[in-house]
Amino acid sequence: MRNRFKACIAAVVMAWAVSEATAAEFQRNIMTGGASGTYIQIGRDIATLGKACGQTLNVVESAGSLENFVGVRNRRNTQFGIVQSDVLEYLKTFEANDPDVQQAVRGVRIMFPLYNEEIHILARKDIASVKDLANHKIAVGKKDSGTFLTSSLILDILQVKGGERLPLNPDEALPKLLSGEIDAFFYVAGAPAPLFRNESIDPAKFHLLPITDAPLLATYTPSKIEAGTYSFLDKPVDLIAVKAVLMTYDYDVKRNAYQRESCKSVSDFSNLILNNLDKLSQTGHPKWKTVDLTALPPGWQVGVCVKAGMALDYKPSCTTPAKTTTNNDGNEEYLNLLKQRLKQQ
Repeated sequence: MRNRFKACIAAVVMAWAVSEATAAEFQRNIMTGGASGTYIQIGRDIATLGKACGQTLNVVESAGSLENFVGVRNRRNTQFGIVQSDVLEYLKTFEANDPDVQQAVRGVRIMFPLYNEEIHILARKDIASVKDLANHKIAVGKKDSGTFLTSSLILDILQVKGGERLPLNPDEALPKLLSGEIDAFFYVAGAPAPLFRNESIDPAKFHLLPITDAPLLATYTPSKIEAGTYSFLDKPVDLIAVKAVLMTYDYDVKRNAYQRESCKSVSDFSNLILNNLDKLSQTGHPKWKTVDLTALPPGWQVGVCVKAGMALDYKPSCTTPAKTTTNNDGNEEYLNLLKQRLKQQ
């Protein structure tokens, strides 16, 4: 599993090592996920805040978490990316003794922890549990996606062997499941995930697998999807979830104009998100209602540019008035600033 994940990092880094050199005019980009996923909806909500402020944020489709993480580190004009916390935990676990991982994580920082996203496994009705996936055809996600890492970890932890693991993204996997070409597929996405609104999912033939296996609870959080969340779901299902985290980079404002512009953009959008959480909860994806900004992943620091935007007197570069922080490392400062801001609302 470790070698498989390292190979994914190396492939994505090499793919962007060449393209990064072709710098165009300054842009702001957020790496999200597939067209039918939750990440892209969250990215669009954030972009809407920017638009109201007179700032354009491009929402970029991607394979998911790993590509997003490496994109924040290496991709030009990419200041933001949404990443699963188990990807972060995996990277942190191997960072100390692995030069490739050390290079991949250098300078990448937390912007905000967001919401829990559920681990969906849609399977044929005759498959009753995760362990029953043994010797079946399973779509596990593209190799540079968070779904790929999560599905691989789960299957390895539970020692589910045999069969075939296919590197298909969920959009590709659903029609293959419906046609009988595969037996199940993994999809890590915040419920309700638009993909599962497909009326072709027959509840007599397919269901979401419960995921309650004790060995998984050391890494993942117990969760539940309620009946009626999807049309094929007639009763609640217990499963597990992983935290979605908005990541950024620690730009050095003394280095060059690009770094200064990017840091300012990170500060502006940290301020806009913090000031508009109520609006996001009311008009954005339902997952905004469950965002917990105190749930920082262990071992990761909040970016300096993020904390600059959290200061009470910060004013983003908007066409309408709006509110930044001083520098200083450490998540204690982040949490104190967060408490101050929330008291103001």
